[in-house]
Amino acid sequence: MVIVYLTESYEMKPFDCGDADLNGFLLNDAKLYAEKKLAYTYILEDDDRNIVAYYSLLNDKISKRDASNATWRKVKKLFPHRKHFNSYPAIKIGRFAVSKAYNGQGIGSELMNQIKQSLVENGNYSAFRFLTVDAYLTAIPFYEKNGFKLLLSDDANEHTRLMYFDMMEL
Repeated sequence: MVIVYLTESYEMKPFDCGDADLNGFLLNDAKLYAEKKLAYTYILEDDDRNIVAYYSLLNDKISKRDASNATWRKVKKLFPHRKHFNSYPAIKIGRFAVSKAYNGQGIGSELMNQIKQSLVENGNYSAFRFLTVDAYLTAIPFYEKNGFKLLLSDDANEHTRLMYFDMMEL
């Protein structure tokens, strides 16, 4: 398997992860997001160049207003007092999906580890401390298994929850 950067010339193949929104983003929006510099998408292909999974990355931040008081105190403790800010830089996983044909094989966790390692190894472009995601409620256990924590214990959004991973934990 190989990870490929999605370009304008990429020949899109069928993809179905079981979620219409995630399928639609890859098939209809990902190239436009790249063109407009909103998010870059990476595709995991198998040996036959079928799409196994994909993810999109964009810039983000963790801010005081997005976190509970208890969580924000934990985040601030990670930094010396003179470096206490109202927000800290992050990279967001905007979309993350695995094809239904590959569910249950551990590919999601392997890909998540690859994302983390790749960001650490190629971190020369911009400094960031955290990896964030707006996790679908059904995906929260997956992200928790992969070291992400909730920013809020209760969230007003009924479909997703904001989660973060401290890249210094690698």
